[in-house]
Amino acid sequence: MPTTMLRPITLTSLLLLALSAHTEPTDGGTLQKIFRTATINLGHRESSVPFSYYDARRQVVGYSHDLMLLVAEDVRRALKLPAITVRLVPVTSQNRIPLVQNGSVDLECGSTTNNRERARQAGFSVSIFQTSARLLTRTHSGIQGLADLKGQRILVTAGTTSERQLMLYAQSQGIRFDMATATDHGEAFARLQSGQAAAFLMDDAVLYGLRAKANKPDDWHVVGTPLSTEVYACMFRKGDPAFKAVVDRSLTRLMRSGEALKIYRRWFQNPIPPKGLNLNWPAPEHLLELYRAPNDEPLG
Repeated sequence: MPTTMLRPITLTSLLLLALSAHTEPTDGGTLQKIFRTATINLGHRESSVPFSYYDARRQVVGYSHDLMLLVAEDVRRALKLPAITVRLVPVTSQNRIPLVQNGSVDLECGSTTNNRERARQAGFSVSIFQTSARLLTRTHSGIQGLADLKGQRILVTAGTTSERQLMLYAQSQGIRFDMATATDHGEAFARLQSGQAAAFLMDDAVLYGLRAKANKPDDWHVVGTPLSTEVYACMFRKGDPAFKAVVDRSLTRLMRSGEALKIYRRWFQNPIPPKGLNLNWPAPEHLLELYRAPNDEPLG
């Protein structure tokens, strides 16, 4: 796993540590684990553009990833550690919750939906994004929504809320879809581009990101009435109020100070790697409202 140091350990910083008045957390939670190891394990996605993904040099980048690194630095400050090692752990839609539950990942910020079902399995921070599930299809496919896909193959990423939403929609409407699953968003789009499906159902922000990575972005468009509105949040182990308090305090500061909006503009309104394309997506009002009044309420 790739690692990086947020701050190098120096003799001066070690002396400052010895002089500083601090005690080790004793609740047996994530903060105590990080304090003892001076290491934080951050879960990231590999192809959730522009939230958390690999660039052309296989460096992890993105909106959510930038926020997570700043939270990690605030964790270091809260623990009064002179330095903290960041260990990056790649996760998928299917394994991200188990890896958080078993302690392999301390904090995961990518494109993870906070809903009531997942809140029974993991803890969630204040929301960092709001999105809706829609369809990515070829520009001249003639597809404008799910009703046009009856009998055709639709791709979803396994372990996502979009997979469950499609099954519920098919049941409620009495429509039979040929649903196929991919292990991650990158694989799903690759299969869509190769003609293995007519459309890919996923959160619209992720779809716009994948479109920006395509060789010919204009060949693809996002269509359809949103199936639902969801919020993304950072995820950590359930039942760890001390760690949640540090994470929420950090994210709230970033959102209310305007720093989160600067990060948003970097990834949604400026050229992004690997091809320097611009999503041209100004921050919607509902996201600005999240920044003004951060909350951890799940949707759905």
